[in-house]
Amino acid sequence: MSGKNGAIKLVAGNSNPDLAQQIGDYLKTPLTKAVVRRFADMEVFVEIQENVRGADCFVIQSTSFPANDHLMELLIIIDALRRSSARRITAVIPYFGYSRQDRKPGPRTPISAKLVANLITHAGANRVMTLDLHAGQIQGFFDIPTDNLYASPVMVRDIKEKFKLDNVMVVSPDVGGVVRARGLAKRINAPLAIIDKRRERAGESEVMNVIGEVEGYTCVLVDDIVDSGGTLVNAADALLKNGAKDVYAYISHGVLSGGAVARISSSRLKELVITDSIQPTKEVRSAANIRVLPIASLIGEAVARTSHEESVSSLFD
Repeated sequence: MSGKNGAIKLVAGNSNPDLAQQIGDYLKTPLTKAVVRRFADMEVFVEIQENVRGADCFVIQSTSFPANDHLMELLIIIDALRRSSARRITAVIPYFGYSRQDRKPGPRTPISAKLVANLITHAGANRVMTLDLHAGQIQGFFDIPTDNLYASPVMVRDIKEKFKLDNVMVVSPDVGGVVRARGLAKRINAPLAIIDKRRERAGESEVMNVIGEVEGYTCVLVDDIVDSGGTLVNAADALLKNGAKDVYAYISHGVLSGGAVARISSSRLKELVITDSIQPTKEVRSAANIRVLPIASLIGEAVARTSHEESVSSLFD
């Protein structure tokens, strides 16, 4: 496959090689030969082993755990491509780490998402492609074109195949996620409920109230990130207490840190569905009530349209 003014080159870091390979398979384009390794002191070393001069290059790298290592890999790959005379470099970041640090929550705190945006831009990226940013305004942190893709078409297709829609209610696990949940509810013509919660400290949440009549419904929680899993578990308990039939969750990014998988597995949540924007661990894959939705075709199509200067937003109309 080739773009208008040169070949497409797909370069993968070490964060999610399976997803990168699936994107390459969708585009019928092999991954560019490259070495991304560590010196003895853990410095990152990159060598692009193919000619990329004049090529339209896409670097596929989530900045997931370990976030700092994978971020440095991304920056150094971009620099290597820039110094190899690539025509255009697009950073494809399915999961954008540091996205939760998008504002100053208190005095003398950083806005790390903006810092990371600056680093990617100054490394030499010409554009950015990501999936379900934690906050839409992060697009404005970049001084280069930024495409924020949405996992909702993949989720909607799965929900339509799995459920009888006349008995489904979409639920936002907090007030901040209402816009995202409303958008998905509109796509499947389902009612909307909201969990009103009070977060006492980072990583912990206390569910306070359910806004909406959920009795008798199959509830589908929708959010962008699941980290500790506490919010989802508490939300599921609150919905079931209010008469919900079953509770499922569709989440774009399965961070699932610490004991999150065990917490989800032992919860009353019927099923947690995540995308493979972050490479699932063996623990995630073996969990009985966690399922992974592939998003390679969505990102692959966006890459193809970007290369051919076609509309990406029409993917979500």
